[in-house]
Amino acid sequence: MLTINNSDKRTQVEITSIDQLVPEDHLVRKLDACIDFSFIYHLVKDMYSTETGRPSIDPVVLFKIVFIQYIFGSNQ
Repeated sequence: MLTINNSDKRTQVEITSIDQLVPEDHLVRKLDACIDFSFIYHLVKDMYSTETGRPSIDPVVLFKIVFIQYIFGSNQ
């Protein structure tokens, strides 16, 4: 028996923000509210050039990635 589905679901669009995906009581939100990561800028300012090279990824973002991997136990 041949079934033909005429609805094309690829044309549907759903707009979602990160805030909608992370619950209000999630550990990541609690950590972000309690820890001020701005101290990282002072620690790494001598390692970045202000005049040459490509724009960098925010060092706080890089630190948060490693921090979240440590907290949630990712071994990869």
